[in-house]
Amino acid sequence: MTLTCPRAFLASLFDAAVLAADPYAAIKANLPEKPKGRTVVIGAGKAASQMAAAFEALWEGPLDGLVVARHGPVEHCEHITVMQSAHPVPDEAGLHASEALLNAVEGLSEDDLVVALISGGGSALLPAPPAGLTLDDEIAVNKALLASGAPISAMNTVRKHVSRIKGGRLAAACAPARVVSLIVSDVPGDNPAFVASGPTVPSTTSPHEALAIIAEYGMRLPASVMAHLKTKAAEAPDPADPAFARNEVHVIASARVSLEAAAKKARQIGVPAVILSDAIEGEARDIGRMHAAIAREVQARDRPFAKPVVILSGGETTVTISSDHYGKGGRNSELLLSLALDIEGTAGLHALAADTDGIDGSENNAGAFADGTTAARIRAAGGDPQAYLAGHDAWSAFSLADGLFVPGATGTNVNDFRAILVTDD
Repeated sequence: MTLTCPRAFLASLFDAAVLAADPYAAIKANLPEKPKGRTVVIGAGKAASQMAAAFEALWEGPLDGLVVARHGPVEHCEHITVMQSAHPVPDEAGLHASEALLNAVEGLSEDDLVVALISGGGSALLPAPPAGLTLDDEIAVNKALLASGAPISAMNTVRKHVSRIKGGRLAAACAPARVVSLIVSDVPGDNPAFVASGPTVPSTTSPHEALAIIAEYGMRLPASVMAHLKTKAAEAPDPADPAFARNEVHVIASARVSLEAAAKKARQIGVPAVILSDAIEGEARDIGRMHAAIAREVQARDRPFAKPVVILSGGETTVTISSDHYGKGGRNSELLLSLALDIEGTAGLHALAADTDGIDGSENNAGAFADGTTAARIRAAGGDPQAYLAGHDAWSAFSLADGLFVPGATGTNVNDFRAILVTDD
């Protein structure tokens, strides 16, 4: 089998995955019943403004509210205020946005409805340090988490115990109003309590678990944070609290649905597709090598799948930063650079790894493309792919090889998307 443009084919699968997570269609299928009282829309995340605009277009009746998106282009809303803050490291704007969200849900009644539009990225966008801690403390926590290599569930366990808004606290602030959370999941397993550290979804994690995670990954946090985690103030609301009894939580888009859409698109084009998993976690470069090994086995021996085939997977990998010196890029680009080195010289392998929100790490690319010639092309352009991988500088490597994938911000976020095309070529 020969595809005239493997990159275009892989990009079309990414587009199908993103379309399946479209906020408008997902919200339309999950509109709550109208309340007797007010309808207040709140939310946070990388897809916040797109979700808010979609809700406005679909809702029949008065509403108001506020959502928090990251800095950059946002969708225009008529009745819902869109504030912006920084991701992945919090900033002063996020501090003001968190206060504005808490103020927006003050004084509500049992007849009122709060619709919470939550998507990935909300943890960084909503800094709200508890009494005794500062924004600098929360920034230090986020930097330590991002460099630790901990999975997203572990990171968000820590975050929700160092906050006045995460871990269900925002939902508690809405009481006695009913809260309906519509969630675009970017976490492996789609546990809604971990998306954006669950501002409207209480969970059973404890400060003790947060301390254990900090110890396990060798994180160095400010003394004030460590002291806070040993106090009762660090405990999150109890999910059994009557204040949450009428609340509803709906995961309206996820990696699973998006991967299934990509597989369907591939089959329509005539390429068999398999899904490894929608919840793969681990060190990015290790997961890259694992995917490379599977692809080479398929290419050489037609197992565990027969070629031609496109191998799909999702989840969220991590990158452990071992020093203060690192380059440009993100987890998807790093994963793919590792894969590129392991498939060097192998024909008939083409891969794409990208973040479904359209931004992978520090630059404007969603991820990158790679094939059996990528590593050689990096060297031919004067670079050393092994050195780039060691220095967490995958963006620079793929820039030399003309391999960057730059679709722009997508307006949704269901985590990482990986596609490896194996052909007879």
